[in-house]
Amino acid sequence: MTDVVLYQRRGPVALVTMNRPRYRNAQNSAMTYALDDAFARAVDDPEVAVIVLAGAGEHFSAGHDIGTPERDADTEFPRRAGQWWTHADRDGADRRYAREMEVYLGMCRRWRDIPKPTVAMVQGACIAGGLMLAWVCDLIVAAEDAFFADPVVRMGIPGVEYFAHPWVLGPRIAKEVLFTGERFGARRAYEIGMVNRVVPRADLETATLALAGKIAGMPAFGLALTKRAVNQCEDQMGMRAGMEAVFGLHHLAHAHNAEVSADSLAGMDAAAMKKAAQ
Repeated sequence: MTDVVLYQRRGPVALVTMNRPRYRNAQNSAMTYALDDAFARAVDDPEVAVIVLAGAGEHFSAGHDIGTPERDADTEFPRRAGQWWTHADRDGADRRYAREMEVYLGMCRRWRDIPKPTVAMVQGACIAGGLMLAWVCDLIVAAEDAFFADPVVRMGIPGVEYFAHPWVLGPRIAKEVLFTGERFGARRAYEIGMVNRVVPRADLETATLALAGKIAGMPAFGLALTKRAVNQCEDQMGMRAGMEAVFGLHHLAHAHNAEVSADSLAGMDAAAMKKAAQ
């Protein structure tokens, strides 16, 4: 099998690339744990000062894997993000809660706390779970063709598991994005402060690596402390507590769907979600 995550050193920059381009880098558990391995490798390498997260192919990430042949939601992996039992031998809400606590909310929180600066390099689609991966990064550089959306309210679910929307977008834009499920482009993302820089697609890698290289020239401990300072202030503004509360609402929605519809996703598969977004 092709590696689902690629790792390269570019001087003081580690380039971590999601590598499921056939499926628009949809996130199965194998990719999630491979990302965690790559981030840990970069943190442990004293020569790496900055980490860049990228997606191979035309799109950054289309979100969670809800329908590819390599979907592995039933597979057990070594748990790293929290002290919770495996989902693989559980049923119902217990199964969903245990898995998503680990591979979605838990992993994203783990990556947000990486002590080295992280930069997301985004092109094409950055949808739902793709937003989570971009949002845990400290900076986002977007190609002009990048577009963003969290359409999971169509499933009756109040946003993805890492619910950073009110802090990343602001409350009113967060409501608009969630209420409508509509896509918004890179320029709009820049205007609302979600994206740091917008560049032509042809210049995306060069511009992102140049920014990462500039950051890499700063003192490593100073960068780590500065990142921790900003993250702590964000948490003091309620981000962590709010996210914890909304994770419960997220799973209430899953459980409701399982009772009144075909499944916990309200019968919406990848094809239905794509059609609804057109």
